[in-house]
Order: sequence, then structure tokens, then C-alpha cells
Amino acid sequence: MEHITLLLGIVIITALVFDFTNGFHDTANAMATTISTGALKPKTAVAMSAVLNLVGAFMSVEVAKTISKGLVNEEGIQPEVIFAALVGAILWNLVTWLVGLPSSSSHALMGGLIGAAVASAGIGAVNGSVVVTKVLIPAIAAPLVAGVAAYLAAKVTYKLGGKVGEKTSTKGYRAGQIASAGLVSLAHGTNDAQKTMGIITLALIAGGAIAPDANPPVWVIVSAGMAIALGTYLGGWRIIRTMGKGLTDLQPQQGFAAQTSAANVILASSTLGFSLSTTHACSGAVMGAGLGRKGGVVRWSTATRMFIAWGLTLPAAALVASGAELVMRTGDVGVAAVAVFLVAACAAIWFISRRQVVDHHNVNDVQPAGAEEPGVVTTAMAAVAVPPIAAAGTTAAVTDEDLKATIPAATTTPAAPAAAV
Repeated sequence: MEHITLLLGIVIITALVFDFTNGFHDTANAMATTISTGALKPKTAVAMSAVLNLVGAFMSVEVAKTISKGLVNEEGIQPEVIFAALVGAILWNLVTWLVGLPSSSSHALMGGLIGAAVASAGIGAVNGSVVVTKVLIPAIAAPLVAGVAAYLAAKVTYKLGGKVGEKTSTKGYRAGQIASAGLVSLAHGTNDAQKTMGIITLALIAGGAIAPDANPPVWVIVSAGMAIALGTYLGGWRIIRTMGKGLTDLQPQQGFAAQTSAANVILASSTLGFSLSTTHACSGAVMGAGLGRKGGVVRWSTATRMFIAWGLTLPAAALVASGAELVMRTGDVGVAAVAVFLVAACAAIWFISRRQVVDHHNVNDVQPAGAEEPGVVTTAMAAVAVPPIAAAGTTAAVTDEDLKATIPAATTTPAAPAAAV
């Protein structure tokens, strides 16, 4: 093994911690729809996903090369910069996990790396063309492409399924869901596990442990694969709940369409070396499949919060990472302070999460997507709508029940008494 200094060892361990959080943060990408439709039991689903994530980690190193050789200039990048980048990425992963939002671990890592590199060596340390072509464009294109593909696939599956009985069709698509979920897990391993491989390789190059332009060593590939597999097995149940039930209510046909579409997009991006967000691809596919069924709905309030989190990921992780880099400039004391802050913040987030535990027992206990509270426009229209009128020729009065059926509960709450005139 290469010569590893104490600081470099800390960076490698922190990178594997990030890989672990990446695993449980992104388990939902592969298994949320499979769990929500009942195709697999929750624990069985995450165990299957963990094994296939590990297998996928050995299939390619193209994405790892994008991270270690293309995103930032290796010259002048020190291990402290990598450590600061990981601090920003880990904290963003944990915060979004706590609130149950499926954000991009990939963008958190890249945002942290960009912020730390800029704080350390200036804006010239970042390769802008790589950021645009292999990060930002895929970030926008992935959910759109996966969403359209899943929408069309769902339409086709329902059309084909109409020729057989509903019971037979549902059983067949549940089996198909298991296969497609396995494909997503495999694709996730080929893409996300490699990001940690790339960041560890970059740290080794920065620390002088391996030569510039070197590929990830075998021990890096193995350790990154194991870390993401372990995180996947533990399951990010909060995000699985959001992806499986919070965005839309999926049937097995839609789940199969969503997972197959997302897997194809992820595998294609891994082959091309694009550091794609599997979260963006899978979330887009879930929403597309949700709209692909007649009468299907998407909970747009949840989707809007998710979109906001996507937009904040890069800048938020970059801001935290740049702050950590500035603190570490003071030397060993600064490095120790950042390390203590990271551990304390992680512990605090975990303790907060214990107030309302989400696990494999209650992961599917959530309000259906179609039961979303009425918005302002809907409430206002209902308030001014003409109450139901009795049948023609009768004089029956409008009852309280009629009014309640017309005006949502949110509008029937008694108003505060008006001031006396």
C-alpha cells in the first residue's frame, strides 16, 4: 500500500464515511418503488441493493476519473482541501436525510470540492468546462430524460397489460420490478461508488502517495464498494418513504417503468463518464411514471421542496467546505477543530432523528399522494362556488352537509370574531 500520512488517513476515513452516507441516502433510488408497491419486503430489498451496489463498484472507473482528474486542477490541491470538501458533502447529506428529501450526494461532493478548491487556490483551480458539460448539463437533462422515458414506458405497460387480467399483470410487473430494481442498484454502484474512489484517488495524488494521472488502486475500489454497500443495507428509510409514497402513488406497472428508465439513463451516463446524480434520474423517473397512469397524480408540494433542495445542494456544500478550508489554514488546531465540529454535527443530527423514528416497520405509513391538502387557489374557488341545489321543482334547503362537501375543511375553520363597530 502507498505511504499514508496521518492527515491523509483521516481524509480517507472521512471519504469512506461520506460513501456510507451516500449508500443509505440513495437506497431509495433503487428500492423505494419496489418497497412501496410490495414487490419486496423492506429488509430484503435493501439487502439485495447492497450486494448489487458492491458488484457495480467493480464494473467501471470512468466516473472516478472524472472526479480525480477533471473537476479540479490537481496542482496545488492539498489533502486539507479534500477533507473540507467531504465535510460539506457529509453534512448536506445528513441534513437532507433528516428532513426526508432525496437530494444528490454526487452534487454535494462536487459542490464541496469546488468550494474548498476555490477557497484554497482561487477560481482558477476549478475546470469550468468540465463542471458545465459533465455536471450541470447532466443535472438538468437526467430527470427530464428519465421522466419522459418513464412516462412513455408507463403508458406502454398499461396498454400491453390491458390484454391480460389485472391480477396476472400485477404479478408479472412485480417480478419485473425486482429485476429492474436490481438493475438500478447495479447502475448506482457503477456511478456513485466511483465518486468516492475518485475523491480518495485525488487525495492520494495530492498527498504524493501515488503518481498524478493514476487510476484508483484496487484497495480503494474495494473499500469504496464495501462502504456504499453497508450504507445501502442500513437503508435510508426517511428518503425511501418520500420516494415511494410521498411523491406519487405507484402501481407495480409504474414502478417497473420508473426503475427501468432510470437504470438505462444511469448506465449510459456511467459509460460516458458523466458524474450523474442518480437521485435526479430516479426522482424524475418516479414522477414521470406517476403521470403515466390515467388518473395518476404527483404531489407537487413535495416535488417543489425537492427541487429547492436540488438547487441548494451545490452552493450549500460549497459554502460549508470553503468555511472549513479557511479554518484549517490555521494548522493542526484548525484541522482538529473541523474534525470535532463534523463529529458533533453528525451526532446532533442523529439524536434529532430519534425523536421520530422511520424504519422498515413504518416506511410505507404516509399520506397518499392524492390526499394532498388543497392549495390557495383551490380553497378560494371552493369558497365562492355555488352550493349544491336541490333537484329541480323542489324547495329543499341547502344543508350543512352540502356546504361541507363544497368547501374544504381548511375553509370551514371559524374565523376570529370581528371587532365590534
